[in-house]
Amino acid sequence: MITIVTLDGPAGVGKTTLATRLADLLGIAYLDTGAMFRSVAFAFGDGAWERPVDQLVPELNRLDFDLEGVGKNSELLLNGYPLSPQIRTEEVGLWASHLGRIPVVRDFLRRNQQAIGRMTSLVAEGRDMGSVVFPDAKHKFFLDASIDVRAKRRFSQLKAMGMEEDLERIRAQIRIRDDQDRNRVVAPLKPAPDAVMVDTSALDVDRVLEKLVEHIKERGL
Repeated sequence: MITIVTLDGPAGVGKTTLATRLADLLGIAYLDTGAMFRSVAFAFGDGAWERPVDQLVPELNRLDFDLEGVGKNSELLLNGYPLSPQIRTEEVGLWASHLGRIPVVRDFLRRNQQAIGRMTSLVAEGRDMGSVVFPDAKHKFFLDASIDVRAKRRFSQLKAMGMEEDLERIRAQIRIRDDQDRNRVVAPLKPAPDAVMVDTSALDVDRVLEKLVEHIKERGL
């Protein structure tokens, strides 16, 4: 039986770390949907969101995503190749947020995400996994934290990856992304009605992970 666990929330809340570790514990695949948006944005380049929709559709249809492995060894492939590390920059993250406001882009990626979810059990993290992409998921969580906490976490994450960023710049970009994600017309960032809310501001990763696992155990995988 296929089981879907969804983790939604704004930028910098810790979804990636938590989703990877949770997938590891459950022995199922991890789907980073944000990486899918970022990889499309990186492939299309700066300003792609300003192009006519009829130019974007043929290019989207040339893209094909696959997911291999489980837990921390899960790997997304785009047209058979691993995703570029450059998709993790804050600049590409902002491009992805711009592109994410375009319905045809969201529809294309939603179909790809749902196709992957029909093939294997998943911990899927993103912005609308529980509310739009996998509305029938058995376990849904919505993570949140203050913008200052999220900016510092993102700064530390990028530094650990060898990427130098300015903390104030990160905070400003997160604020822009929050506004775009929460107020877009299509699939705005919001908790699914049946999602479990978890404020991670004052909790470390281990404590948040405990909360998620406790809830899943109560309901059964």
